[in-house]
Amino acid sequence: MLERHPLGSQAFMPLGDQPYLIVVAPPGPPPGPGDLRAFIAQPGEGVNYAPGTWHHPLLALNEVSDFLVIDRSGPGNNCEETAIVPAVLLTLPAASA
Repeated sequence: MLERHPLGSQAFMPLGDQPYLIVVAPPGPPPGPGDLRAFIAQPGEGVNYAPGTWHHPLLALNEVSDFLVIDRSGPGNNCEETAIVPAVLLTLPAASA
């Protein structure tokens, strides 16, 4: 599942010391699997999605994590969702010791 916020940006800042996964696709019609890009964000690295950017909800990797979320307030529907068809399986690199 991906979501986008057409009326405003949305920012996330991790509050803990764990990496997390970012999955995004460009604005426009609902994306297909080939449109997706995935990144591993490190502790202390926040992300601010531009209006209309498709993104997966937060994906903590190693343990439950808390995030500061900055979102738009105001009238209008600011959340659209779509399924990823066909489903996508991501393989992450092994963590280094």
